Amino acid sequence: MVINNRNNLKKKNIVNNIFLSIGISSAYSNKITNDIINILILSLRQEKKIKIKNFGTFSLQEKKERIGINPKNKKKYEIKARNVATFKSAKGLNLSINKNVKK
Repeated sequence: MVINNRNNLKKKNIVNNIFLSIGISSAYSNKITNDIINILILSLRQEKKIKIKNFGTFSLQEKKERIGINPKNKKKYEIKARNVATFKSAKGLNLSINKNVKK
């Protein structure tokens, strides 16, 4: 797996990993990656929850409208209602991540 020098996994790294692992063209790898991301976004909008076994659960959380305060100038402002995506990792993912961690 190829990760850039800052240890962040970016979409282009995912595309490159698909290209290297499967051997399909990088343009087709990019299309597959974009399609998967779009499917996840559309599913999350429609279903409000996506559960991927041994990976985790993405869900939408509704935030209500509220009053916020700017800490620099202490002015109050309105924060509009919105949806935010949350992620809760599955036990299988946590076990995989911590497989070789010594205690």
